[in-house]
Amino acid sequence: MRCLAGLLLAVPLLAQPSVPRPEILGVAHMALYVGDLAKTRAFYEDFLGYEEAFTLPKDDGSVRIVFVKINDRQYLELFHDPSPDGDRLSHISIQTDDAVRMRAYLASRGVRVPAEVPTGRIGNRNFNIKDPDGHMVEIVEYRPDGWSVQNNGKHMPASRISANMMHVGILVGNLNAAVTFYTGILGFQEFWRGSAANSETLSWVNMRVPDGQDYIEFMLYRDLPAPDRRGTAHHICLVVPDIQKAVEALEARPARKDYTRPIEIHTGINRKRQVNLYDPDGTRIELMEPNTVDGKPAPASTLPPPR
Repeated sequence: MRCLAGLLLAVPLLAQPSVPRPEILGVAHMALYVGDLAKTRAFYEDFLGYEEAFTLPKDDGSVRIVFVKINDRQYLELFHDPSPDGDRLSHISIQTDDAVRMRAYLASRGVRVPAEVPTGRIGNRNFNIKDPDGHMVEIVEYRPDGWSVQNNGKHMPASRISANMMHVGILVGNLNAAVTFYTGILGFQEFWRGSAANSETLSWVNMRVPDGQDYIEFMLYRDLPAPDRRGTAHHICLVVPDIQKAVEALEARPARKDYTRPIEIHTGINRKRQVNLYDPDGTRIELMEPNTVDGKPAPASTLPPPR
């Protein structure tokens, strides 16, 4: 009888359904540490044409975080704090439709999560996890009474050089581990991989969110750059319909005089026209057209990863 009782107790446990994954709708923001807030604001606002939606203060009343709005669901978060190790990247953020269920799902998959999902200072539900390369990944759910939703339709001037952040780029040292995490657990799907000219190994892998069009670009390295030299790898990509018109708009802005680098159009390995800009801390801002130069897809690289 004891064996039968044990069996009867075990059946309900085995029959329990697995925790379903909530939707992952897109890339919500990239958060950067910045050294000179005034210069960084001038770059993103006066030069690139964006507007602040809101800020959060430090204890002394000075500004700690500036929320630069790209569109109603995407932001740049600028932290006026020193980087702990020289890396300008604080974290990336992906949007879900239910943060509480996402916490439960991730816990069921063995991901270390907090005991509960807090509501942040701007009224959204969010919590942090870490990916295999140690990047902080914020999971955010926009709440109806949060500042993000309350500011829908606001702070989106016509001067914005782009209305959409197509992707964010992060350093990846172990492709297999990253794929296991982003695809196996979070449900991202690879749709293209490329290699730099004359490279003997794979350079990039593009991973699209499961329930939207945004993606994360894995920047592959055998030996990761020093923390203070990661600004070209850790980047954001802003989509523009016509790169030539975007460059002409930037060249005509009064703030161009404070941007001392040349602005040059080139065609990438992905066969899309693009421009690389750099903010005052050296973080790369990639402007890129959505389509290839001839409308044909760029072939994917078949080279092996760096390690």
